[in-house]
Amino acid sequence: MIRCAIVGCGHIARKHIEAIRNTEGAELVALCDTDMSRLNEFKLSVGVPVFTEMAEMLQMLPEIDLICICTPSGIHARLAEQAARAGKHLIIEKPVSLTAEDGETIRQAVRYSGVKAAVVHPNRYRPAIRYLKWALDGGLLGKISHVNATVRWNRSQAYYDQAPWRGTRAMDGGVLMNQAIHSLDLLLWMFGPAARVQALADTRLRRIETEDVAVAALRFESGVLGVVEAATTVYEHNLEESISVFGENGYVVIGGATANWIKHWKCSSMTPGEIDRVIQRVEQDPYGIPGHQRIIEDMVNAIKDDRDPAVTVDDGIRAVQLVHDIIASAEREEIHT
Repeated sequence: MIRCAIVGCGHIARKHIEAIRNTEGAELVALCDTDMSRLNEFKLSVGVPVFTEMAEMLQMLPEIDLICICTPSGIHARLAEQAARAGKHLIIEKPVSLTAEDGETIRQAVRYSGVKAAVVHPNRYRPAIRYLKWALDGGLLGKISHVNATVRWNRSQAYYDQAPWRGTRAMDGGVLMNQAIHSLDLLLWMFGPAARVQALADTRLRRIETEDVAVAALRFESGVLGVVEAATTVYEHNLEESISVFGENGYVVIGGATANWIKHWKCSSMTPGEIDRVIQRVEQDPYGIPGHQRIIEDMVNAIKDDRDPAVTVDDGIRAVQLVHDIIASAEREEIHT
């Protein structure tokens, strides 16, 4: 049994609690947060010991195997390093860190301590996305010409005003680091590193330190061209999250308010019946097993089998670095104008 603790009891912690409860071989044994009132919200329903300091939790419960870090992003590195050096495996919420340097701190701590660490990029486990990856890995779309990733969402000013750290450079980041980073991770997972980035970004509508809208053009090392559009400024509600891939032998468009639905699938190497069966399987279960549960399950098996988890710290750092490359390009454009 892998004994799990959660550090940081905000909204996302509920997904980790549910995922641990639904994963065979995992058990929740502790919660930690600096805010006792927040801990009290969970205490009665969860029924595990609670702590306001991770150091105390580690001292009192040395049997903990795995720590899920769900705090504001700006303190991921400090907590991950502390937990790794205590010999605890890690699951770190996205983004793994706010800087590549902090990501490197985590990577070195994990390597030095010999523990395993995963980053929460659960969109990789969506059924439609899995089918797209299957098609790409099998070369079914042929040579890829270009891809498009779009996040047209709403995060109101009230959302950012919930806590003073939201939307700050030091603790949170903007639309690229928070919302679009999942789409960036998918692009890197499917098409490899980006060799060139040209971008624009701005803070148009929200009163925050970071960008609320960004657009970028990418050239991947493979030669594939990419376009990224990300915004939290869409009026009233989440409109669209999509990824579109265009190749010499077909194209796939996955969309909806969240990228869970196959909107278009054309492929010369598949019969209409084969394509229909893929679409029907997704429509029957567009969400699949929750991504957080898949991350927990994978970590339990990684520990048991002594292998790397499916989504590594290196993967997390690459997504963070791409965010910074986009922002740096946008800042250079501002200087030139």
